[in-house]
Amino acid sequence: MRLNDPLITSFDFEGKKYSIDLAFDNVLDVFDVLKDDSLLDYEKIEICLELLIGKKINGFEAIKLWSYVFEEFIVFKRKPKVIYDLKGNPIPIKETEEEEEVLDLDQDAEYIYASFVQAYGIDLIEQQGKLHWHSFKALLNGLPSDTIMQRVIEIRMWKPQKGDTVEYKETMKNLQAEYALERKPEAP
Repeated sequence: MRLNDPLITSFDFEGKKYSIDLAFDNVLDVFDVLKDDSLLDYEKIEICLELLIGKKINGFEAIKLWSYVFEEFIVFKRKPKVIYDLKGNPIPIKETEEEEEVLDLDQDAEYIYASFVQAYGIDLIEQQGKLHWHSFKALLNGLPSDTIMQRVIEIRMWKPQKGDTVEYKETMKNLQAEYALERKPEAP
């Protein structure tokens, strides 16, 4: 997202111009399709492209286009912050174990909704088909610490610290259990 660029409603790919519907609720529908285990990968790609660009595209063209669209416009994860040494060279980041998920757009829908109303006065139901995905992501990432969603994230990320009382540790562990994300069982 760049503040001096308009929000994306179209793009060029391999000499063709495509319109794209990046309303946040449409992108959430794309995530639902991607999670649907009853669909084959190529079916997911075709359905997602049809949702986003309104055209049915098949075969290798669909795979290349989907790869571009997903990486350029949809990806939700934050990029790691690059840290530089005194000479301006990037410092290599050690590979760490995979970060635990602390937010799920489906399971946390009520917290996200309530937080948007509290922080911004935005009713996400009224914004369906209007609020751009990139705006939604920016607002979600910028939620103030006094919102329910940020508080839940803090609880999920909490680790015991030296000096925490036994009562505080017990309270936090109980809250973590209460607000834990449900995990789907891994396929064998």
